[in-house]
Amino acid sequence: MSMDEANAPIVLSPQETPAGLTSKHWDVIIVGSGAGGASVAHRLAKTGKSILVLERGQRLPIEPENWSPAAVWINSRYRTKEKWLDKKGKEFRPNTHYWAGGNTMFYGAALMRFRKRDFEEVTHADGISPAWPIRYEDLAPHYTEAERLWSVHGARGADPTDDADAPAYEHAPLAHDPGVLAMRGIFLRRGWKPYPLPLGLLRNEEKPWESPCIRCTTCGGHPCLRMGKSDARRILTLAEQNANVVLLTGRKALRVETDASGRTATAVVCETEGGEERFRGDIIVLAAGAVNSAALLLKSHSPAHPNGLANGSDQVGRNYMFHTSTATISVSPQPVQAPFPKTMGLSDFYWNDPEGGFEFPMGHVQLLEFMSADTIKGHLSSKLPAWFIPTLLLGAMERRMIAFLTMSEDLPLADNRVRVTSAGRIALDYTFNNLPGHLRLRKKLRKTLDEAGLMCHCLHGFKFSMDELLPLYGTAHQNGTVRMGDDPAAAPIDRDCKAHELDNLYVADASVFCSSAAVNPTLTLVANAMRVTDGIARRLS
Repeated sequence: MSMDEANAPIVLSPQETPAGLTSKHWDVIIVGSGAGGASVAHRLAKTGKSILVLERGQRLPIEPENWSPAAVWINSRYRTKEKWLDKKGKEFRPNTHYWAGGNTMFYGAALMRFRKRDFEEVTHADGISPAWPIRYEDLAPHYTEAERLWSVHGARGADPTDDADAPAYEHAPLAHDPGVLAMRGIFLRRGWKPYPLPLGLLRNEEKPWESPCIRCTTCGGHPCLRMGKSDARRILTLAEQNANVVLLTGRKALRVETDASGRTATAVVCETEGGEERFRGDIIVLAAGAVNSAALLLKSHSPAHPNGLANGSDQVGRNYMFHTSTATISVSPQPVQAPFPKTMGLSDFYWNDPEGGFEFPMGHVQLLEFMSADTIKGHLSSKLPAWFIPTLLLGAMERRMIAFLTMSEDLPLADNRVRVTSAGRIALDYTFNNLPGHLRLRKKLRKTLDEAGLMCHCLHGFKFSMDELLPLYGTAHQNGTVRMGDDPAAAPIDRDCKAHELDNLYVADASVFCSSAAVNPTLTLVANAMRVTDGIARRLS
């Protein structure tokens, strides 16, 4: 795909009223239209088979509020109003978005490969990160294809932990703002190796006037008003240009039905404004996200599957991971020229502390999006009354802040799990784990910034204390709840991401992950969805 094709604005067509679609028998039904579902639909479109994508949300309106920090962060305009339960039964509102295109419309566009060792067994301070049934080499060609399709900008080999032998990125990395260059100098003087963060953006730095991406201050956390991010909405729209691909919105999947034997999935039953609808298909692919795909399987219990569909292993919903993360803010005495700061990463401590004293993996650091006063207020409003939030102070700090995300791998634990209550509600049991490496890395970052004369604070809490992790509601990196494996007693799906217990049910989202690694999951999700789709296409042919 050329830069001109990648940068061409895509106009979304309005949803048409379905006529006779419920009586149609589909070749493939995909539940969910996020990164996994959109990738499957796009890749299967060329087969000519009939493909139905079911999405519980609607098409996101393109409106000024897309770029409004107050609308996004304070009023949570696009976030689900659904409430989940934590392990103590307390309600919380997850940071999840149900729209055609899924959560990627709100991501920060960081698209990074897992490292080769991430697919192998790795010993951490708190336990073992298990091996996957596939290896990096199985995903390598799909990684390359995904980087091209999603218009990733980067510099191959600049990240010391990345695959230096992989093909070069088609698009050069985005230039650093002056404030980021100053921060890069601090790290270089410390002896570290900062590198350009791989970003999926429709941006031509040589011809910015032709680019949908304008490097605005409302990227991460916001949908793009100009559709300048490479997200699943864009891939889904490309898929819809094929007459054999149909997207139906406003269809929340309630359960997957099977034949009497329980070996063949036959239909997806959806909740709509007009009541239940049933869609029948030959192959069914779940791509509703790690929490909702697991919940859908658990809700789809039957005499043949009393513990939930594909759950003879009792592993569906277990091993939930979402990264151990801390958002940290550095505040400069002088204004910082960094309206688009998310262009730099740091992986020096990914596998250990090369400066000595710690032999286990620690994690990855990357810059976050621009932190406006309303962004900070939105985070604080969950724990402080509005009158107590220092609005004037935050406004004064807005142009003096650069935010970092310290991200470490959490381990797949059986008791960290998605459950469905007797009332049909989603419950998410989670206990933080594998903290020694994360705390050590966070301390190193803080010390380095303090020595450079910058105050360093944590994003959460009025006092900005450094002792808080990203809370449970931060579900953007959810994965691991329907993991793949060769042993049916230990994993719900096989290495092709087909359910062990069914002949025609696949999963193509991050729920299939065996480990979370310590980098953003989207590119690996997409690459694996491509791999899974190739297997489905061979079966259809």
